[in-house]
Amino acid sequence: MLWVTAGVVALGFLIALEITARRYGLPGPLTNQAREVVFPPKSGFLLYAGMALLMVVLTWRQRFIAAGVAIGIDVVFLLVRWAADIKVTEGHPFGNGALWVVLGYAVIAVTRRKGRERVLLLKGVGMALLLVAGRKTGDTWLLITSKTRPAVLDQYVATVDQALGNPSWLAGRVVRATGPIGSHILDYIYIQLAVAAVVVAMYQLRNVAVERRFPRHHLVRTFLVIGLIGPAIYMVFPVVGPVFTYSAEGGHWAAANLWPDTPPPINIPHEMPFDEITPRNCMPSLHTAWATTIFIHSRKGPRILRCAGAFWLIATLGATLGFGYHYGADLIAGAVFALTVEAAMRSLARGWDRSGTRLVVHGTTVFAALLVSYRYLPMQMAEHPWVFGPLLILAMTSVIHGYIRTTRRWEPRIAPVRQPQPESQPEPV
Repeated sequence: MLWVTAGVVALGFLIALEITARRYGLPGPLTNQAREVVFPPKSGFLLYAGMALLMVVLTWRQRFIAAGVAIGIDVVFLLVRWAADIKVTEGHPFGNGALWVVLGYAVIAVTRRKGRERVLLLKGVGMALLLVAGRKTGDTWLLITSKTRPAVLDQYVATVDQALGNPSWLAGRVVRATGPIGSHILDYIYIQLAVAAVVVAMYQLRNVAVERRFPRHHLVRTFLVIGLIGPAIYMVFPVVGPVFTYSAEGGHWAAANLWPDTPPPINIPHEMPFDEITPRNCMPSLHTAWATTIFIHSRKGPRILRCAGAFWLIATLGATLGFGYHYGADLIAGAVFALTVEAAMRSLARGWDRSGTRLVVHGTTVFAALLVSYRYLPMQMAEHPWVFGPLLILAMTSVIHGYIRTTRRWEPRIAPVRQPQPESQPEPV
């Protein structure tokens, strides 16, 4: 019943977004997803990542067959487009095969499976489709923010960033100094965040095919919830980012052309109008939230996975700041948001208790306090950076410390194996 309810709610949510997007004359997430059955997908890597999530419920033989069928279908699509002289100008020329395989297993689950096997296969299909639909849903959310929030609060967040030393301006100059190689690497890491999440998730779900059940909590759950709740906060605190507000990228809508060379002056901030195209997707930084979640879930993996999780987090933070997509205050809010959602999902999986409730309440309170202070205390923060800068870091650190301390108590304790005592020998006379 829980999965049925979640499926109905998700479908209703997608239909609502579809209707909203149609009102603005653009296709919604359902239409965009249906198009990728035939047309070149926006991200072929994401579709294959979704198929990889489905594969955790399959046997090795079924996995090889699924991969072969997906690649074969993509080859057929490539040959048909080549024969018809169809040029792929947007998206990727591959990925349709992966979507066909996922949809095919949905049909197999309904028509050829029964009982627990049907439920298990449908869960795998659901995870794959939700990962892909989450991307489409996010695109529609961003469209809604640009159409319904004509004014942005960038001047407020930029003023707050004075207390943090203007990290986006500093990171922007560093990324520019690395040249095209550094920019391309960071750009790839920034774009393929969902693929990194799938790698960690596949490690966590590696035993599903054998045990025929999913663990109570895994990365995909938190990843999807962050993507579901986060964009709603964009509507409350619309921000477009320094590269659009303080550089030539913003066109005539920009407040000034300062990023990343010259930090903005400290002036009383105001709401400023912006175009109806640029997404208001900065506060909080969901890329930071997702990268933080990947880092958390990679901690129990092998060393190479732990190193990859740490590298992806550091590189994502560098990309969000260095490309001017976010302010430093966005990253602090994103980390607090991620830890709060992760604590709530873990508490939901293990059963709510006082420690879990206290942790979620603490994270929610700090997150709300950050948003309120960004909106109503920016000048005080900018004028007293040595007071409010450490306070912002301390607020984030308190949530990190509370999460680590609480979740360590939740870990099962393994009693040490007592070594047998050697038998006492008679002392020689």
